[in-house]
Amino acid sequence: MNEVRPNRPAADPPRRYRIHPAWWVAAAAFFALFAAAGFRAAPGALMVPLHDEFGWSMSEMSIAVSVNLLLYGLVAPFAAALMDRFGLRRIVIAALLVIVAGAAGSTLVTASWQLLVFWGVLIGSGAGSMALVLAATITSRWFVRRRGLVMGVLTAGSATGQLVLLPPVAALAENVGWREASLLIAVAALAAVPLVWWVMRDYPEDRGVLPFGADPAHYTAPSRAAGGAIRRALGGLRVAARHRAFWALAAAFAICGATTNGLVGVHFIPSAHDHGMTQTVAAGLLAVVGLFDILGTVFSGWLTDRFDPRWLLAAYYGFRGLGLMVLPVLLSDAVHPGMVVFVVLYGLDWVATVPPTVALCREVFGEQSTIVFGWVFAAHQVGAAAAALGAGAIRDAFGSYTYAWLGGAALCAVAVILSLIVRPRRLAPEPVTAAA
Repeated sequence: MNEVRPNRPAADPPRRYRIHPAWWVAAAAFFALFAAAGFRAAPGALMVPLHDEFGWSMSEMSIAVSVNLLLYGLVAPFAAALMDRFGLRRIVIAALLVIVAGAAGSTLVTASWQLLVFWGVLIGSGAGSMALVLAATITSRWFVRRRGLVMGVLTAGSATGQLVLLPPVAALAENVGWREASLLIAVAALAAVPLVWWVMRDYPEDRGVLPFGADPAHYTAPSRAAGGAIRRALGGLRVAARHRAFWALAAAFAICGATTNGLVGVHFIPSAHDHGMTQTVAAGLLAVVGLFDILGTVFSGWLTDRFDPRWLLAAYYGFRGLGLMVLPVLLSDAVHPGMVVFVVLYGLDWVATVPPTVALCREVFGEQSTIVFGWVFAAHQVGAAAAALGAGAIRDAFGSYTYAWLGGAALCAVAVILSLIVRPRRLAPEPVTAAA
């Protein structure tokens, strides 16, 4: 049975800090997301060396990546509920340690099915236990003002990790060995554990402060739910599933996942390699995507605080579709100006969709928005997993990724329409009962 702890009054009087503790908690979360990002683009750099050593096909390895992407999303709503039940710090540390086990353990694989365990189950569930639900939870608990901006910065944490970690991972995989590259991912995740333990706290009251930007005269600490994490996660889905806005957001975000993590994140390096480009150069281009992803996501958060999130989403998906349409023409054995333009624009658009999507969830679903966004994010990863698997199959069947890129462009046109049909009206809260 779920318990809902009653509202507690805000700390009286709140303690004063030169720098509000919310910013330190956000910084610790940023570093955790950064450290966990090592595997986000690593499969693209590891698949060719694994193929060369073991002879596994792209389809075989894409299955493990698809499981990873699927769990990365499906774990998210349950992780949001577990963060309410056991606390942010415990869940984040546990997730980082699971990623360490998956990355280090993958160095021992001798059969393709073992990738399902290490790449798929362990790293997928560990990364999914933080992912964007961590960013959404911290934004909702610790901030009243600057929510869009903070969500953009935290979302960019994964992009920053990709930017910094992918080039050395790719260089190690190509010049030293893929096992050393996997160990680098494990070390990065392990390094984040002490900082999270020292800095991160669950609620502003734990530091004796109000959320950043809260008005002391009107602020009351929100209710805290305890127990029944699985029931709460499924209950949030049950409530959300009755409303068209949820399905529109989930379907559009599934297309977002398909056209980022699923297609470009996993298959850009193998596709560029098909055209004669070296893995290191292709990984460098993907890292540049991560660099401009940081700028685009932070700027998107700033825009989300000021403009209608629906129109922002429509614009983002439209530009993304145009980029995928021209990508087959741009791929070659060397970097040229057209490819640089694609990398910059696609990077700016990569996860710029996150702040407006979180804002719409918050506007429509209120206090349940974090768990609901967890389910929307699960749809994102279902789309990513389907695209990762489908693109690998297309490559094996046709010897080229062209149809995969064009299919992604068509999906983006659908996402434009889905974004515009969302109506951001707050739902009336349901009464809390013993059976809720």
